[in-house]
Amino acid sequence: MKFLKITIISVVTVFFLASCGEDSPKADIENPVSYEFYRAGVSTVSFPGQTTRIAMATELINGLSDFSTSEGTLLEMYSNETLSGADANPYSEDALNASTKSVKSKVAASKDFFSSNTVEAAEIKSEIEAWIKAQVAEVFPNQNQLASAGSAGQIADGSSVRYVSSKGIEYNQVVNKSLIGALIVDQMLNNYLSTAVLDAGSNVTDNDDDVVADGRPYTTMEHKWDEAYGYLFGATGTDTSDPLATLGSDSFLNKYLSRVDGDSDFAGIASDIYEALKLGRAAIVAKDYEVRDEQVAILRDKISQVIAIRAVYYLQQSKLSIENNELGTAFHALSEGYGFIYSLRFLRQANSNNPYFTKAEVEDFLARLTAGNGFWDLSPETLDQLSNEIASKFDFTVEQAGS
Repeated sequence: MKFLKITIISVVTVFFLASCGEDSPKADIENPVSYEFYRAGVSTVSFPGQTTRIAMATELINGLSDFSTSEGTLLEMYSNETLSGADANPYSEDALNASTKSVKSKVAASKDFFSSNTVEAAEIKSEIEAWIKAQVAEVFPNQNQLASAGSAGQIADGSSVRYVSSKGIEYNQVVNKSLIGALIVDQMLNNYLSTAVLDAGSNVTDNDDDVVADGRPYTTMEHKWDEAYGYLFGATGTDTSDPLATLGSDSFLNKYLSRVDGDSDFAGIASDIYEALKLGRAAIVAKDYEVRDEQVAILRDKISQVIAIRAVYYLQQSKLSIENNELGTAFHALSEGYGFIYSLRFLRQANSNNPYFTKAEVEDFLARLTAGNGFWDLSPETLDQLSNEIASKFDFTVEQAGS
């Protein structure tokens, strides 16, 4: 029988004051219908930086599939550092070109996991950059060549054509799925939902006293929570009334939350995550940090599950394709799986400072995928072994995730 242990958020119907002093009694919290919060009639929800970075990352992923795009332009889409010259203004939108934000600056940049781990943070930033360069140097020149073990080129995937490295890797897929962990999940779980960020400096006192950020309608703590929300739902813009209605609106966590929620084994996980985001934000308004932190634990658990489920899913789908001698289909799934496995490094255990997977564990998984001729050499047995090792950390089975 298919099953999934679902966390139930208990909502008590109550009323709470819009503001209360530090010594005021805490009221019970009603989870609002939608992610909409106001102060003096003005919305306090704001996450423009997250919307911008998702848009930048989207253009980067699209550029990686465009054989006319130069290495310099792709790297500029990643780093947004060049002020002038041929590689300046790489984006199609003027607002993105004018922005001072970038994807690279927030990759492996969380307070909890990487502020004192700068060596690994630099390695991760550089690995993504290396995949971008390899797409141009290795895959683009072999666009019209047939791929084989040890040689980059094109390979059929049903009616589609995939473009792979000498090891069968689609770098565009690897970059895309790795950014889900290295950018989106790391910033959500290990930065903006971190106590070290939410409670930094005078944030608690300011929130208790409704002291807003300079020139803004929100407190700093409210805004930090909104930025976590924005990394999941930011592609839908400022309309926060019903983000679940537009699941799948970007190519990152939002899309794959939709895919997992659409599996009958995991139906309801999107609602669980949305309810926790709403209730946690309401708890901040109510100055109830115990309830807030309970929602953080739910979010770490559920979002980590989404990444692990998709990693196992792609390993199992590629196993089926290998058994059917559909190598192009297998390599496409394996490239997506590679990125999701890379993203395992950024998952966070609930109520813990510990990751689900260490750097060494993830590196071992990836090494086993790419040994020898890489995807050309993979066996169904290896894919089952990896699937079981990943699923063993969670409350789902390989069968559930792989179907």
